[in-house]
Amino acid sequence: MSKLALGTVQFGLRYGVANATGRVSPEAVAAILKLAARHGIDALDTAVAYGESEACLGAIGVPAWRVVTKLPPLPHDIRDVTAWVDLQVRGSLRRLRIERLDGLLLHRPADVLGVGGEQLLAALAAARSRGCIAATGASIYDPFELEALWPRWQPEIVQAPCSVLDRRLVHSGWLSRLQRQGTRVQLRSVFLQGLLLMPAVRRPAFFARWQNLLDRWLAWCADHGVSPLQAALTYACTLQGVDRVVVGVDSVAQLQEILEAAPDLTLAPPEDLCSDDHTLLEASRWQVV
Repeated sequence: MSKLALGTVQFGLRYGVANATGRVSPEAVAAILKLAARHGIDALDTAVAYGESEACLGAIGVPAWRVVTKLPPLPHDIRDVTAWVDLQVRGSLRRLRIERLDGLLLHRPADVLGVGGEQLLAALAAARSRGCIAATGASIYDPFELEALWPRWQPEIVQAPCSVLDRRLVHSGWLSRLQRQGTRVQLRSVFLQGLLLMPAVRRPAFFARWQNLLDRWLAWCADHGVSPLQAALTYACTLQGVDRVVVGVDSVAQLQEILEAAPDLTLAPPEDLCSDDHTLLEASRWQVV
């Protein structure tokens, strides 16, 4: 479980196709953090864009945690990139009530390739040299973003979506390449916002076009006598070269389920049990009410 990191978007916003309860209350967040720490989880993933997440964590107190946060996209009319980065970093540290970030990621890494890209990289380096950031990196949506990014900048941390149905990071060769580079790789969306854990009868109509694939996934889990949660967690946690697996929870009960779902090293989902369809794999494209 030391490989797990807690995703915190639910602590600041209503998030997730399977979320029926809305934003997690501060009291529930405190209980979740207490249980996670008791089981050796010491890392948090948040972002400026996650509503009240940073402030909620700061109010509870997270000085003993390794916190990674993300810069919002660079404003198109920005003139002083260095001052903007400094303002964002100081704001995150103030809201989180900590003195140092374990990582600072770009929420839109393409900003590095734009007009203010060189200034942005210089500002990140300056923040790191001041000691308030341990490492800098990028949060990507598709591993092919790295093709354009790599000649300009090699992030120390790369956070990417990856799941049993979304194996783009693996099949593209980028996971192996990042491992060789010594890059810290963090996986997110390992449950596809809970879609992989959802019974067919609860699945929103939008996903009907992928019914065969999703039903195959559930049938494979049933045939092997494992829960979808255990199988999905096993796939992510046993990939070589992965530093952290980010999991989001809405309650103490959900976290307890994850803690009890020990990875089964004998599980190996079929190679063709996956998809390259961006409309399925990228939640920003979902049309779910």
